[in-house]
Amino acid sequence: MMLCRFREALEDSQQAVRLDDCFMKGHLREGKCHLSLGNAMAASRCFQKVLELEPSNSQAQQEHKNATAVLEYERMAEFDFEKRDFRKVVYCMDKALGLASTCHRFKILKAECLALLGRYPEAQSVASDILRMDSTNGDALYVRGLCLYYEDCIDKAVQFFVQALRMAPDHGKARLACRNAKALKAKKEEGNKVFKDRNFEAAYRLYSEALAIDPNNIKTNAKLYCNRGTVGAKLKKPDQAIEDCTSAIKLDDTYIKAYLRRAQCYMDIEQYEEAVRDYEKVYQTEKTKEHKHLLKTAQLELKKSKRKDYYKVLGVGKNATEDEIKKAYRKRALMHHPDRHSAATPEVQKEEEKKFKEVGEAFTVLSDPKKKTRYDCGHDLEDDSNNMGDFNANNIFKTFFGGPAGGFSFESNQNQAPGNLFFQFG
Repeated sequence: MMLCRFREALEDSQQAVRLDDCFMKGHLREGKCHLSLGNAMAASRCFQKVLELEPSNSQAQQEHKNATAVLEYERMAEFDFEKRDFRKVVYCMDKALGLASTCHRFKILKAECLALLGRYPEAQSVASDILRMDSTNGDALYVRGLCLYYEDCIDKAVQFFVQALRMAPDHGKARLACRNAKALKAKKEEGNKVFKDRNFEAAYRLYSEALAIDPNNIKTNAKLYCNRGTVGAKLKKPDQAIEDCTSAIKLDDTYIKAYLRRAQCYMDIEQYEEAVRDYEKVYQTEKTKEHKHLLKTAQLELKKSKRKDYYKVLGVGKNATEDEIKKAYRKRALMHHPDRHSAATPEVQKEEEKKFKEVGEAFTVLSDPKKKTRYDCGHDLEDDSNNMGDFNANNIFKTFFGGPAGGFSFESNQNQAPGNLFFQFG
């Protein structure tokens, strides 16, 4: 017992009480060996036997209490494991190991729960300690494999699961984990293959099937969500892609690739504040030139988005040609010209006049190459637009259409209801 060789000590103490059933010290030492090895029920029987021989034995009384406590910790741990309260199980096993220090069963349960909590180095350490003493321990091999499996080292994990099944063919957990690992690897690889072949619908389906295999595999599932988010972006479904990337980040908040993918999706749908937030997170984690450039670009687009969008005012794309800009101005200026709305309510007239000014302002900037370049680069154009008031908007309109002198006029149509207008070109 002093050498911590409790199994040998247990055999000796059992032999002692077989020779003399009334040997109180033999029963006491047998109980201690049972307790240290985690067999609290057998230990309790031994201590009860000592108390029958000597009811006032204080050592037996205390050891009996310890055995009862270990049984209670076992019961609590079993209950909490079913509830998936793995932190509570680790707590119970630590308490139990304080009284049953060499119990491999308690150590394995603790290590398994540490793995399920994502505390892989601690779990590996406990399993490795057991394997140093017993290299054929199927439970310890299973836990080593479980840690590798949850760290997305699936090939190595399968090797440990196979070895565990070789040592313990009826190990149900190892068999299930091995099956899940192989299925997950195969489904993920199949999804990657069809994605490379640009069969995005099939890739989305395969990644979804892979995600259903094992909800507990956080790291692999984070990658699968990110992969599926990439597919969503390829399928022009940015909201779906953002949702998948968010799921990936919830599983692994250090997953840079998921932040980058989500940020790009936010850029695509012009949610620049969210994009800046994600790029800031990325740059704080990895201060590379590329990440700095992405952050600066998002910040510039955010700044630009807070100004008037002259392209939207004219209803053209950001790559519109000079002719497209002129045609758009012609259409919008005629649509919002105050004379066209002279019979409308004061509120409508005021709103249309405001839009008419914005159209003139937009055309002034986008039709001038220098102003357009500065605008596209995100520079403030307040100095350039100080004179873009009502007079300027009308001036632009007259210059563009030539005004009455150039053959353009608004006239009342006598055949229509009062207040209606039509445009007449010379």
